[in-house]
Amino acid sequence: VETALKIGGGLALVEIVGKNSTEILFSEKFACPDCGVSVPEITPRMFSFNSPYGACPECGGLGTKSFIDPELVVPNSQLSLREGAIAPWQKKWSFFHFQTLESLAEHYQFDIRTPWKKLPKKFQDLILRGSGKEKISFRYDMEESSYKTDKAFEGVIPSLMRRYRESESEDVREDIERYMGVLPCHACKGSRLKKESLYIRIANQSIAEVSALTIERAFSFFQHLELTDREAMIAEKILREIKDRLAFLINVGLSYLNVDRMAGTLSGGEAQRIRLATQIGSGLVGVLYILDEPSIGLHQRDNDRLLATLKHLRDMGNTVLVVEHDRDTILEADHVLDLGPGAGRLGGYIVAEGTPKQVSNNPSSLTGQYLSGRRWIPLPNRRRSPGKNWLRLIGARANNLKSIAVEFPIGLFTCVTGVSGSGKSTLVVDTLFPLLKQYLYQSKDPAGDVDRIEGLAFIDKVIDIDQSPIGRTPRSNPATYTGAFTPIRELFAELPEAEVRGYKPGRFSFNVKGGRCESCSGDGILRIEMHFLPDVYVTCEACGGHRYNRETLDVLFHGKSIAEVLAMTVKDARDLFSRVPTIQDKLATLDEVGLGYITLGQSATTLSGGEAQRIKLAKELTKRSTGRTVYILDEPTTGLHFEDIRKLLEVLNRLVDQGNTVIVIEHHLDVIKTADWVIDLGPEGGEHGGRVIVAGTPEAIAQEAHSYTGHYMRGVLSPQTRRAQAS
Repeated sequence: VETALKIGGGLALVEIVGKNSTEILFSEKFACPDCGVSVPEITPRMFSFNSPYGACPECGGLGTKSFIDPELVVPNSQLSLREGAIAPWQKKWSFFHFQTLESLAEHYQFDIRTPWKKLPKKFQDLILRGSGKEKISFRYDMEESSYKTDKAFEGVIPSLMRRYRESESEDVREDIERYMGVLPCHACKGSRLKKESLYIRIANQSIAEVSALTIERAFSFFQHLELTDREAMIAEKILREIKDRLAFLINVGLSYLNVDRMAGTLSGGEAQRIRLATQIGSGLVGVLYILDEPSIGLHQRDNDRLLATLKHLRDMGNTVLVVEHDRDTILEADHVLDLGPGAGRLGGYIVAEGTPKQVSNNPSSLTGQYLSGRRWIPLPNRRRSPGKNWLRLIGARANNLKSIAVEFPIGLFTCVTGVSGSGKSTLVVDTLFPLLKQYLYQSKDPAGDVDRIEGLAFIDKVIDIDQSPIGRTPRSNPATYTGAFTPIRELFAELPEAEVRGYKPGRFSFNVKGGRCESCSGDGILRIEMHFLPDVYVTCEACGGHRYNRETLDVLFHGKSIAEVLAMTVKDARDLFSRVPTIQDKLATLDEVGLGYITLGQSATTLSGGEAQRIKLAKELTKRSTGRTVYILDEPTTGLHFEDIRKLLEVLNRLVDQGNTVIVIEHHLDVIKTADWVIDLGPEGGEHGGRVIVAGTPEAIAQEAHSYTGHYMRGVLSPQTRRAQAS
C-alpha cells in the first residue's frame, strides 16, 4: 500500500476481489482526486476566529470593517440639504458645498429644501455615492467672476474615504472617523470565519448559524439533535458539556443573550453572571466566591433563579460571600453582616450580624428596620394623573422591539419595567433619548428605527443621568462638578488676608499656577512609574498632599484653609458656609440626595456609579427648571440601600413637581410602586420580548395576569402590606 501511494502521488486504487468485485480510491490528502481542490485538516482551531487557521482573511476574524456610515453622514433625516442634513458639510458649510448641491439639484431636478427622508432614494444615493462617470455642469457664481465646469460628482462618502486615505493630518482623520461606523465584513458576512469552516455543518447548520442563536434556542438545538448511534457515541461527552453550560446560563437569567454576543456589549451584571455560570460548570468545592451585587439588572423573576444558583454553589461545598442590597437576597442568606451606622466617615462598623431574623430584630440596624417593616418606602398619598400631553413613539423596532407604539405621559414619573432583555434600554436609551437629542440639539448620534415621534412640542430639554464617572481624572471632584468650588474660591479671594496679598480666585485653584504646589502640579500625589509593574502613587512631600503652596494655605475662613475645606464632608461644609447662599444651596442639594458623607475634594475616580449619578442629579436640581425637561435614568437604584432609595425618590418627585418628566428604567419594586405611570415590556427576554404588555398605574399593572411585574406588584400593593405599613 505504501509503495502504491508513493508511486501514485498520495493516491491508491484498491480492488476488492470477490463475487462482487469493487474498487475503492484512497487518498493521503484532503483533496478531490479529480480536480485537486483541497480543504485543510478539520481541527478545533479551524472553528475559532481567534486562530489564523479559522479566521476570515478579509477582516482578521473581527467580523466587521470600518466604513463611512450613511446614518452618521445624515444623522437627522428630518433636515433638508439646505438646512445642513449632510453632517460633514455642516461644520464647514461653505459656498462651494452650497453651489455643489444647487448644481446637482438643477441637473437632476430635485429641491434641496425637501427633507432628506422625503428625497427619492436615487437622489440620496447620488449625493452619498456620486454620479459615477456621468458629468454634471457645476456653476460657481462669485461676486467678481463666474465660471462653469463639467465633471463627475464624487459623492460625499467616496470623498471622505479619499481624504481619510490621503491625509497625513491626525486632526483630519479624527474628524472623518466620527462618520465611520462598523459594518459586517462583506467576505464572511459577520461570521468571522473563513468559508472552508462554514462548509462543515451539523443538522444543516454551520457553527456561525448555531452561534447566532439565543442561548435558549441553542440549548433546544442540541437537546433535539438527531444523531446516528455511531455519531451519538462520538459526541456524547461533548454534547453533555455543551448542554450543561447552556443550562447554567439559562438558570442565571441569560437565556435571551445570543451565543456570539460580544463581551464589550454586556452589562456588568450580565458579565458577572456569565462568570458565575462558568464556576458552576467547573464543579469545584471548597472555594470562596465573592460577588458584588449580582442582582444588578435583574427582574424579580430572574432574581429567584439567581438565588437558586447561589444556593447550589453553597450546597456543593463552597462559601458564597455576597455584597448586596436586594431584600430577597438578604432574607435568603444564612448569615448577614450589616455595616454602618452611616456612610463614609460615619460608617465602617459592624452594626449587626447573625441570621436575617436576628438582624431584622436589631434596633440599631437601619437595614434590619427595613427588613422587619418598622421602616418602609411609603406609597404616594395620591398619584398624578396623565393630562392631554403625551410623548409618543410610533413603530419602534430597534433590536427586539416588535414595531410597537409607546406613550409616555408628560409631567409624570414613569417607570419602564420588564424582565431582563425585554427591550427596556433599547426603547428608552437607544431610541427615545437619541431621537430627542437629534430634535433638540441636532445630535449626530444614531437612534433606533422608528416610524415617527409625536409630542416634541411639549419639551425643550432632555438629560440622561447615568452612572458614568463625573470625571476621568483625580482633578475632577464633587465641588468642581456641581459648581460649588467657584463661589468658594471667590469667597476666599474676598477675605482681608487675600486682598492684602492681591490674591484672585485663580490663586485658590489647584489647576492654575501661582497658588498650587508646583512639585505635584496641584495633584497632591506623585506618580512613580514602575515599568512592568503598576504605577505607584505617593503623597507629595512638598505640600503633604494639600495641593497648595504655603502662602495660599495661610488664608483662612473661620480657621479653615482652602485645602481643609476640600477635605470636609458635605454635611460639615454646610455648617461652615451656612451664611453663604450661593455655596449653601449647592451643598444642601448634595446632602438631600444622601451624599452628606462624601468630601468636597474627593477624587471623581473614587466615586461609585450610584454616587456619581446622585451628584449629577444634585447638579440638575440646583439649576433653574424650565418645567419642560425630560430626565432619563437607567436603573438608578443600582448600589443603593433602602434609605438611599427613599431619598432618591424624594429628589425625583421634586423634579416632577416642577413640571418635568422623569422616565426611569427600573426593577426595584419600591420604586415601581411609587410611580405615577408604568410601561411593562415583555413577556419574556430576547426575541420573545419587545412588546408592551400593559401600561397604566401600578395598581393596573398588578391586575394584568400576563405581566411578571404585575405578579410581584400584587404582593407589594396588597391590603395586608398596606395595613402592616400603616400600623
